[in-house]
Amino acid sequence: MIKKTRGFEVVVDEYRKVFTSSADVIMPKRGTQHSAGYDLFAVSDLEILPGEGKFFWTDVKVYMQNDEVFEIYPRSSFGIKKDLKIKNTVAIIDSDYYSNIGNDGNIGICLWNFGDRTQYIKKGEAVAQGIFTKFLVSDNCNTDEVRTGGTGSTDKK
Repeated sequence: MIKKTRGFEVVVDEYRKVFTSSADVIMPKRGTQHSAGYDLFAVSDLEILPGEGKFFWTDVKVYMQNDEVFEIYPRSSFGIKKDLKIKNTVAIIDSDYYSNIGNDGNIGICLWNFGDRTQYIKKGEAVAQGIFTKFLVSDNCNTDEVRTGGTGSTDKK
């Protein structure tokens, strides 16, 4: 068996929100061999009005080591060319989000139009980029809690 280090998989059928066939899922990929970020793609055509946010599921999940995080940022050109950004600024995908019982780790993205023109995104267009990053933990102020759900579940008691 090959040890998995980090990568992407299609969300299992019961948690898929967009694609009925795993063959149709648009997997993240690096734009060039030296790109730090993995492009994440729009799963359908989107129309985003000024001051509006549009949320969509990718039907992709990410796996990584326990001391890593997958950080999702807007594409560099989106803020300049399209007045779009990720609504929560940076999305943080923790290693225990992978295959969680709430949504199997399905990555969701919300784009926000902060400009004054309607923006149009085509299905398959790269809209965000994710970067794997190592992180450190402190000597104190840590936790033994275990994830019990999907998006936003770590602050629910």
